[in-house]
Amino acid sequence: MRSLRLYATFSRARSLKDKGPVLTLEQFLQKQRVLGFWREIMREVHKIPPSSTRQEMREFARTEFERNRHLKDLDHIRYLVATGKTQLDSMRRYVEQIAR
Repeated sequence: MRSLRLYATFSRARSLKDKGPVLTLEQFLQKQRVLGFWREIMREVHKIPPSSTRQEMREFARTEFERNRHLKDLDHIRYLVATGKTQLDSMRRYVEQIAR
């Protein structure tokens, strides 16, 4: 019976370690905002008719997200999201002009 408890404790501790660092609430919320922003970008990109422009926009967004993937400073992440939203608005206007 003891070995079973020890195994269960060891297994639980090991699984938490394998999942990476535990996020604070603020980090978790910011991560969710960033993921939501990524989805918003992808929805807008898919509104562009299939072309090289569509592919370039997707690659640009992916490159920017990958480049900043390991940032930990929440203020800097907030700044990048705000800047990205401004760029997304510009892209929306561009797509609307193409559609006309």
